[in-house]
Amino acid sequence: ADCRYTCHQECRSLIQLDCPWPDPCQGQLSPESTLLPPCSQNVTQTVEEEKPEPPTVQEIKQKIEKYNAKVTNCLLMKLNDDGTYTGFIKVHLKLRRPVTVPAGIRPQSIYDALKEVNLAEMTDKRTSFYLPLDAIKQLHISSTTTVSEVIQGLLKKFMVVDNPQKFALFKEMRKDGQVLFQKLPLTEYPLYLRLLAGPDTDVLSFVLKENETGEVEWDAFSIPELQNFLMILDKEEKEKIQQVQRKYEKFKQRLQQTLKEARGKPG
Repeated sequence: ADCRYTCHQECRSLIQLDCPWPDPCQGQLSPESTLLPPCSQNVTQTVEEEKPEPPTVQEIKQKIEKYNAKVTNCLLMKLNDDGTYTGFIKVHLKLRRPVTVPAGIRPQSIYDALKEVNLAEMTDKRTSFYLPLDAIKQLHISSTTTVSEVIQGLLKKFMVVDNPQKFALFKEMRKDGQVLFQKLPLTEYPLYLRLLAGPDTDVLSFVLKENETGEVEWDAFSIPELQNFLMILDKEEKEKIQQVQRKYEKFKQRLQQTLKEARGKPG
């Protein structure tokens, strides 16, 4: 009677309300009047979206052959005996904020890479560094390599010691003259996306960017890292304020100049 709760007859036994049922003798609605007729099975049945079947080894083989036929730079995909395959992806680094790297460490050599030497662990000293804007890194990965592993691999190659949760991998697509970005889930397989799109990077490319702040689990960061974030955000805020002030200062100057010129004209 108060909340006008409505349910189907077959659902009545499952409903538990905090308020008592209204008294039919007082002219209020009875429980029966709040019941809808039983709904048909087709309406109440939950329809589960069918997931596409994973491609067979033969389908993967055909896709790889079509992919390799379009390759012009010798960066071919190779099918393994176990059904997995390997290939190359290029990742554009579009980072607007500095990253944290070890201080006083030489670049990683081929020997270090082969021996899996982590130079970042050789010193506790840290410094901030801006990676070159739109730098490109080529990675040789497997069909089982996830987005999370690609991000970690990129950070390791550049000796970045920041938490991987600060970053996200996006796929960049061009359609009708527009550039579209879509964030990839950590469990996605980039090489499979490359295989489906073909080797043309104008159709699909991968971009490493900062993660959206609302999606970052800040509890996973240390106190020095959080303090570094605050310093960066404070710097960005001041730069934004200066940009807005300069914009309106120029606008003000143009208005004053227009008024000055108008005063000297008749009418």
